[in-house]
Amino acid sequence: MNVKMLLLMCWMPFAAQAQGFAGLGTQVEGFSVPQPDPTFDFPADHGPHNDYRIEWWYLTANLKGADGTDYGLQWTLFRSALAPEAGAGWAAPQLWMGHAAVTTPGNHYVSERFARGGIGQAGVTAVPFAAWIDDWELSGDWNTLQMRAGGPEFAYDMQLTAEGPLIFHGDNGFSEKSAAGQASYYYSQPFFAIEGILQLPDGDIAVTGNAWLDREWSSQPLADNQTGWDWFSLSFDSGAKLMGFRLQQTDGVNFTSATWISPEGEATPYSDGALQAVPLAVNDADVPVRWQVTLPDKGVDVTVAAINDNAWMTTSVPYWEGPVTVRGTHAGIGYLEMTGYD
Repeated sequence: MNVKMLLLMCWMPFAAQAQGFAGLGTQVEGFSVPQPDPTFDFPADHGPHNDYRIEWWYLTANLKGADGTDYGLQWTLFRSALAPEAGAGWAAPQLWMGHAAVTTPGNHYVSERFARGGIGQAGVTAVPFAAWIDDWELSGDWNTLQMRAGGPEFAYDMQLTAEGPLIFHGDNGFSEKSAAGQASYYYSQPFFAIEGILQLPDGDIAVTGNAWLDREWSSQPLADNQTGWDWFSLSFDSGAKLMGFRLQQTDGVNFTSATWISPEGEATPYSDGALQAVPLAVNDADVPVRWQVTLPDKGVDVTVAAINDNAWMTTSVPYWEGPVTVRGTHAGIGYLEMTGYD
């Protein structure tokens, strides 16, 4: 049995064998649980929280080449714990999974990596900040970051510079995910300027654009009747931004949440029901690729459309992730992630 298969078998209890998408609705014992009124501690909270079961460092970017072509980029490191106890070396209970992708109007390139914690192959340090799995790395002082990753058909090397503050979602970073009280700690840096080189089969492409980095950790972020989510990060031409998600439930009722972000970085949270996201069209695999997204309190009524309908992440736990355009009362660009679809 190869190392990848061993790690996948370790990960699968949190995937198909458990409740909700990737097992995130599974009840757990012994792990810490997010509580209201959190107090964050930086830079320590940029690092791992091993007493929680699941955590991620998740970056997406909307890019443009010199000829005006649109591209999308993803870099993600997931940490999942088999147990809340500490351990060293091969006895460390932390599992790591990395996803990297580049989306063009005609292609979607994906790569995935696995690692076991405690042996140096993957991990995160808060000071100096570095998140890595093998030779994929996101590192710097958080305000300026270097990012690199690659797969058989693509690679990228990017530089990021923060041009705004951190944004805390929900109630000062306590982000509710269900009426039953499931929640995560959730903050973002949505104000990165990004530039660098995409290495694609047709050659190297210099790109510039905007990036959005999400930080989230929990132990049971979904209720046991929630099967997946539709997550939007939208950047409008006005400089304002909108994060919103719709959690799919087996009873047909969706739980929603949103954060409106002013151009100056002032965050306004919205609880369940304020945001509406309605599918308008699906691709050949019956996955929604065009949506109507509304937030009446801010006068938002937009159509969100995929740049590439087939941005399917062919990873061990598959999902859809890709760049989008925004048209309507507000124009702009963004990213869409959808899980829980076959």
